[in-house]
Amino acid sequence: MRSNVSQYEIIAPASLDAVLQILADSPDHYTPIAGGTELMVALGAGHLQPHKLVSLWNLDELRFIEVVDDAITIGAGTTFTDIRNHPVIAEEFPLLEQAASWTGSIANQNRATIGGNIVNASPAADSPPALLAYNAEVTLVSIHDERVLPYRDFHLSYKKTALAPDELLHSITLLRNTQGYKQYIRKVGTRNAQAISKVALAALARVNNSLIEDIRIGAACLREVPARLTATEQALLHQPITPKTIAAARAALIGESKPIDDIRSTAKYRTGVAANLLEEFLRSL
Repeated sequence: MRSNVSQYEIIAPASLDAVLQILADSPDHYTPIAGGTELMVALGAGHLQPHKLVSLWNLDELRFIEVVDDAITIGAGTTFTDIRNHPVIAEEFPLLEQAASWTGSIANQNRATIGGNIVNASPAADSPPALLAYNAEVTLVSIHDERVLPYRDFHLSYKKTALAPDELLHSITLLRNTQGYKQYIRKVGTRNAQAISKVALAALARVNNSLIEDIRIGAACLREVPARLTATEQALLHQPITPKTIAAARAALIGESKPIDDIRSTAKYRTGVAANLLEEFLRSL
């Protein structure tokens, strides 16, 4: 049953400081909303619990892409269309560009923000595997403070993040150190477009003297949160790419994965497909 919109309140402050002050004054009362592509689905289905919303849309302080010599910083209010159209992201961070193209329709991409995709905290979200593989850092802000933490530490448990009630995700920073790395991303879903992941894998690896010198693997739908597959990485680090190494990596991935059975897929299917994607990447090296 559709929600009664008259029961909801939304305010739209003109500045980030004003939003942060509202969250500081009433942290348990207002829920931030940016593009609204997730919250409006819940509203339409009659499932949206927060009744007081504070809009982040059109805040220039959150919608930006800043490039410096060694890093690129993406504001949390940046849309997936903005990301797809940025030349540095396309050239140096193609996994993120590809993930942005998976996020719903073109209309969705014009509204959906990378910050919303992260904070919604779905284990099936499109951008997190790429951000994990790129060793992203996130900056969190409140009216009192600012703090930076590795993105891999942001998701604590299902739908629970490191954000305090009075904090917002401000930006995501990626180091421009991808030169010399082979990059890979695959998403498996029911359809080729506008589908929620059954499983997704993003990876970067650098090979030197026939050994894997560095490797980073991010995954969706293999745990209750988007996850770095650190045990699988350790099984591959400093190893040659041989059938024995690939078999050990597949076993490590299956061992550290804890997927669920749900309407989209089974746990067994998810781990099996993820292991196949990993092997496809390793053979491409």
